[in-house]
Amino acid sequence: MLEKIEHNFEKTVIVGIVTQNQDEEKLKEYLDELEFLTYTAGGEVIKRFSQKMEKPNPKTFVGTGKIDEINHYVIDNAISTVIFDDELTPSQQKNISKIIDCKILDRTNLILDIFAQRAETSYARTQVELAQCQYLLPRLSGMWTHLERQKGGIGMRGPGETEIETDRRIVRDRISLLKDKIKAIDKQMATQRGNRGAMVRVALVGYTNVGKSTLMNAIGKSNVFVENKLFATLDTTVRKTVIRNLPFLLSDTVGFIRKLPTQLVDSFKSTLDEVREADLLLHVVDISHPEFEDHIASVNSILKDIKADDKPIIMVFNKIDAYKPVYLAEDDLMTEREPKHYSLEEWKNTWMHNVGESNALFISATNKENFEVFREKVYDAVRDVHITRFPYNNFLYPEYKDTVEETED
Repeated sequence: MLEKIEHNFEKTVIVGIVTQNQDEEKLKEYLDELEFLTYTAGGEVIKRFSQKMEKPNPKTFVGTGKIDEINHYVIDNAISTVIFDDELTPSQQKNISKIIDCKILDRTNLILDIFAQRAETSYARTQVELAQCQYLLPRLSGMWTHLERQKGGIGMRGPGETEIETDRRIVRDRISLLKDKIKAIDKQMATQRGNRGAMVRVALVGYTNVGKSTLMNAIGKSNVFVENKLFATLDTTVRKTVIRNLPFLLSDTVGFIRKLPTQLVDSFKSTLDEVREADLLLHVVDISHPEFEDHIASVNSILKDIKADDKPIIMVFNKIDAYKPVYLAEDDLMTEREPKHYSLEEWKNTWMHNVGESNALFISATNKENFEVFREKVYDAVRDVHITRFPYNNFLYPEYKDTVEETED
């Protein structure tokens, strides 16, 4: 049974490695994100550990000296949880647990735990529980032997204490039951999507915590939950929205993230169907984040994985009010100019050149800055889709601009 649990912040340390494919700067960025994930889950990061390695140690992820250092720190500072930035193999997790006597989690387990906290509806809870069961199944050996002595908290929510038994057969039966339940709900949701009529479907997609829900509230006058934490929204929200005289369906979908667990992609298939079946995607980007281009690449990769990368896309660069470039001194001739030094105007010119002026927007959803331009471009894009699909209904679009916007649930 999945439920939201109130608790105090847990003392946590996080661990990552520098490899040939991941330099120190990239690791720092990943650990920053891991720390935010930990905070979202209810933990406080006390210390970070990192090590340079060609590849992860197959036994303990990091070297034996580093694992001993972490163990001594855990003991001396009463740390309750150690979180690794990459997914641990079942054997790595087992070996580390023999050395360090506290909860050992990896990035995947942490993300699944956050989803367990955030799932509000029965469908979302079922999806998350399925993902957790699929993740835990190969890790059952030795993981649940002393479960009765473990405390709750980060990584212990969900099917762990109440649903998962030490018997693999019981877990497989549970997975089968959850899949059947999801199939039944999927059919209902497919019927609902089919009954929405001939209206154009627009889906908000993007990295987690970029402002999709804030933007949906601003466009559609809806009341979608908004919070400055990762994965504040799990359930897809669909609203009928009207800009000028043109109605369309606008959906707010779950945020993406780098290293998104494959179990979540599988179990959230129906949620992602809203993206697959959309006629137009609004790819929302937090331009104030220093690594927003990496976020764009991650979202594009997931769109490709779910076969939704061939749809018309408008890039919506949000939070322009929070964008702060790193300025170089005029007499600084030694520092190489990097993207972090670009002004907002330079980014506008760059992206309008890359994707075309009609496919790039720069707004602030919170302050509604450049919002009229945004509404006009969305209107034009939706109108083009509708006219293409229904060429005999062009009379529905007289060119007047004083129609009052209205929104229905």
